[in-house]
Amino acid sequence: MQILLKLVLDCSADAAWDAVRSPRGMQQVSAPLTTFESLEPGGFPPTWSAGEHTVRISSFGGVTVGDQVIGISYPEREDDVRVQVDTGRGLSGPLALVTKWQHSIAIAPAPHGRTLYRDQLVFEAGALTPLLWLGYWAFWQWRGARIRALAPSWEAHA
Repeated sequence: MQILLKLVLDCSADAAWDAVRSPRGMQQVSAPLTTFESLEPGGFPPTWSAGEHTVRISSFGGVTVGDQVIGISYPEREDDVRVQVDTGRGLSGPLALVTKWQHSIAIAPAPHGRTLYRDQLVFEAGALTPLLWLGYWAFWQWRGARIRALAPSWEAHA
């Protein structure tokens, strides 16, 4: 199944890209519904590097949902669109029920110093896919609202 967001943000593409590449940005747009704890030695890096990053995910005030690998890549493109792809996988709990995970975020300049933000999740979980889709869809709407609200503050940190 697929979930899509397409937003125009009130910040520059550089500021949005910095937020997308930051574990802190992920935490900001997910809070307080979902929290992430790094399971890597030394905790979260300042910026996501390509490769695998293991996290523990909690929801609803601290209930552990499970552990997940965030598998980051940055596909090369020949235009001014920057893309981050997560093809991670769940390691435990309900997250391990998901058999396919591809979360792609694309950032491109928009007129007047704004940013076109496109966010796509494609996932599969067998017979549970429609049920999980409802939860992910609701969470993606929350993320979209948080992203819009936070984008102007990203400009100050760019």
